[in-house]
Amino acid sequence: QVQLVESGGDLVQAGGSLRISCAASGRTFSSYAMGWFRQAPGKEREFVATISWDGGWTNYADSVKGRFTISRDNAKNTVYLQMNSLKPEGTAVYYCARGTTGNTTITTGAYGFWGHGIQITVST
Repeated sequence: QVQLVESGGDLVQAGGSLRISCAASGRTFSSYAMGWFRQAPGKEREFVATISWDGGWTNYADSVKGRFTISRDNAKNTVYLQMNSLKPEGTAVYYCARGTTGNTTITTGAYGFWGHGIQITVST
């Protein structure tokens, strides 16, 4: 069974930066795409960023493009999300997820394993 554990959630001021991490168990981490999603109160879970199995391809939601960077370290079974110029509308629970293939995808249904999520609050 794959376990994903997010860390790094915090309260941050608007305009600030934060890096969150997701550590995965198991030996097959490097074979699969990884993604970050978020869910704000009263809203549906939405795609944030995804990265291919080898880190060669990435894709971002328009709302975060140019401000967020997803990366991975397959030797450490860890995926990261560097978030800069944070906005109050970025307040949400952030989830990492493992894809069912090595290719990037923005569809929640294409992810088979999910972390429990971490809270990020962006204050004005």
